[in-house]
Order: sequence, then C-alpha cells, then structure tokens
Amino acid sequence: MTSYYRSKEIEIDIATAATTTKMHPWPVLLFLVTLVVALALAWWLANTEQMTWAMVVLIAGVLLAIMWLACLKVVDQWDRVVVLRFGKFLTVRPPGIFFLMPFVDTVGAWIDTRVHTTDLLAEQTLTRDTVPVDVDAVMFWFVFDSKMAALEVEVYAQAVSWAAQTALRDLIGKTLLADLLTGRETIDQKLQELIDSRTTPWGITVNSVEIRDIKIPQGLQDAMSRQAQAERERQARVILGESELQIADSFSKASEAYKNNPTAMHLRAMNMLFEGLKERGSLIIVPSSAVDTMNLGGLMGASSLAVTSQQGGLSLEPPDKPAPANE
Repeated sequence: MTSYYRSKEIEIDIATAATTTKMHPWPVLLFLVTLVVALALAWWLANTEQMTWAMVVLIAGVLLAIMWLACLKVVDQWDRVVVLRFGKFLTVRPPGIFFLMPFVDTVGAWIDTRVHTTDLLAEQTLTRDTVPVDVDAVMFWFVFDSKMAALEVEVYAQAVSWAAQTALRDLIGKTLLADLLTGRETIDQKLQELIDSRTTPWGITVNSVEIRDIKIPQGLQDAMSRQAQAERERQARVILGESELQIADSFSKASEAYKNNPTAMHLRAMNMLFEGLKERGSLIIVPSSAVDTMNLGGLMGASSLAVTSQQGGLSLEPPDKPAPANE
C-alpha cells in the first residue's frame, strides 16, 4: 500500500496508535514550578553566604523536578498504559494519575483504545475469473486487550494494516467478478471475519470493513454496458411478444362474439368509420375481404355523402320534376 501511494506521489502516515512516551501538561508544570522554587531558594541561600545549603537545595530541587517529569503520569480517558517492572509485565494502568518507581518501572506502551480507521487498496488484483480490478476499502478496528497489543506485536497498527491488505487480495482472488460487483455486503462480511481471525491474537478486533469503490478495465466496462443494453432490448421484445399474444387472445374472443351477430358487426364497423373520420377528416379504404365483411365500402360512401350534403356541395333531395309543356 505504501509503495502505491508513493508511486502516486501521495504522502500518508500510518499511525502506530501506540507509543512509549506521551507528555501531559501537569508533569511539565510541576517540573517548571519545582525548578523555579529551587533556583530561587538556592539564590537566596547563596546571598546569605550559605553556599553548602544552597548547593544541596539546588541539587534536590533539580532531582525533584526531574522526578515529577519522569515518574508522574496522567492517563487520558481513551488511553491505557502498559507498565513494566525490570522489563517484565506488571500491570495496565487505567485513566487517571499514577507514579512510576524511579529506575524500576518503565512504560511499555500507551495504547489508544478508540476506534481507528485504515484505508485498504488492492491494485490490479486478479479475481477468480482472471479479471484485474482495483478495490478501495476502509476498515474500522479497535484494541480490546491492551496487554496483548503491547506484548504480542511490535507496531500493531501497521501489522493490522498489512494483514488487512493481504486478506483483501486473498479474498478477491477467490471471488468471481460478478459476485464482487453485486454482493458487496457479503464480501464485506467475509473480509471482516477473515481479518478479525488474524488480529484477535494481538488483542485487536475489527468492527467492519466497507468496500468504497471497485474499478474494472475500460474495455470490460464497455462490454458489460453492451451486454446490459442487449439484455434490455431482449426483455422489451419478450414483453412486446407477450402483449401481442394477449391482443390476439382478445381478438379471438371478440370474433366469437361477432360471429353469429351481423348487426353487432355492422355497428362496430360504423364506430370504426366514425372514429377515423373524427380524427382525420378522411379515410382511404383499400378493397379487401375485411372491408367486404364489415360492409365498410357502402358505409363509407353513405358517410361521405352525408358530410358533403352538410357542406352544401350536394343535395340529397330528389330532383324536381320538370314542368309540363304547354299544350
């Protein structure tokens, strides 16, 4: 992971979340106050020509100030301190104030028990069906056993990061591309269980692992897009065919109703003619057996004649008889 970020000229800092030194303001304040008081008292004694006592007070003040700085520890609420005595584990100090025995006790590590986040990146990793993918994920974890985290692994945060990187690549190599794209929740769960099994001996548990992005080659993206488009066209044609079957079934049932009822057939033809004229104003009827069956030709002529008579172009009244000639 570090080499990838370096190749991209991105600077990252993997926090160790554990250190052997952490300075709190209170020991520093006591150190300064004690040192100032000792210097002032030694200066006063020196002015009164008590040089021996001045040296004693100065040395004692300096030693006391150093003791405050080195032995007084203040632990924050989210920290745990692993204390060693003569190099062996002694105890884990909870939040609060405690003292170390000079030259005997030492701080093994300050453990941060808050939830940590680690970025995971698998670049150009082959899936089970040999497709190179780039997977970007984030992991949430925390320390549940400070003693194990301090004693079982040197830099546990970095160890967790590398273990997670290896687990991510291992899982990608065992997963098909389709499952990786469609089953993110399942992949997240499997990855969380795999990493957790590796970090539990270090006193660390993984809350969750979430895949943020999966990048596949551009050529494969185009092929998948064409495949999806073809699938949609196939579904559209299937739906159209099913609609045609339903329409044909409806026409079959309607033909049974018109079969022995010529009057209904003629009424239906007149309705079709009326609808066509209402929308377009004119119709062209091609001679066919369907037209003959519904008698649309005669109906069309009668309708056109009626329209023409309404427009005044043709009178439907019979012509007047000629007047008889004068005999």
